[in-house]
Amino acid sequence: MKFIYDTENKLHRFGRMLLITAVSLITLIYIWWIAAIIINTPAIPTPDLVWAALLRLFEEGDLQTGLSMWDHMAASLKRFLGGFALAFVVAVPLGLLIGYSRFLDEFTKPMIEVLKPIAPIAWAPVLIFATTLTIGPILVVFVGIFFPLLYNTIFGVKKIESNLIDASKTLGATNGQIFYKVMLPCTTPFIMNGMRIGFGIGWMCIVAAEMIAPLGGGLGYFVSLQSVMSNWPSVFVGLIIISILGLLTTGIVDYAYRVIAKRTGME
Repeated sequence: MKFIYDTENKLHRFGRMLLITAVSLITLIYIWWIAAIIINTPAIPTPDLVWAALLRLFEEGDLQTGLSMWDHMAASLKRFLGGFALAFVVAVPLGLLIGYSRFLDEFTKPMIEVLKPIAPIAWAPVLIFATTLTIGPILVVFVGIFFPLLYNTIFGVKKIESNLIDASKTLGATNGQIFYKVMLPCTTPFIMNGMRIGFGIGWMCIVAAEMIAPLGGGLGYFVSLQSVMSNWPSVFVGLIIISILGLLTTGIVDYAYRVIAKRTGME
């Protein structure tokens, strides 16, 4: 009986969430449609024109560059995932070390505080022209995701009760075991939160970087090119695809967190 009740309860919550989401999105579309009519400018096309442009682009591709929309999406995703992977590999271990070591925390804090206020997009011209058009956009995404991930990891380590680490040392755990079996599991929720924040910034960064470095296409380049040509329905198609990809990547992080939380007993 309990299993049946829990299943029905979950279905009820899922149905309610689905209904609210549908109503919310429909409301947004109507607001967009009304705003487009009132403002009456080509720069804000109505949803029906954007829908027609979306179907045409996925059927015929981007005629200006000769690339399909799938090519643009793949190029942006490749750069985004490359920047995220680099940020994760650097920020998480560094955050664990800084959070664990008071000396490292005091030593690196001035450097981080000086670099943090600089908007990641401001690094785009520097990183792209200092490296290459291929590596530069990846590094821009790296900068965008790095700081939220680093800060959340450091904060997560500092939130760990000192009794847990002291008990681990008493039981003979090495520093490596403390990092892997105590600090990393305890900071996982904070790391995931840093990823969620970083992903939003990362998508803004990749779009800005691709406007500067259009090699191989990308959604940022597509939006920039279509805006120069005043093809506003196609611009909105690019914006919508960026939004969908951002939601999908953030959703994957949320799902991964729920799976990890369930398996490690963090729920």
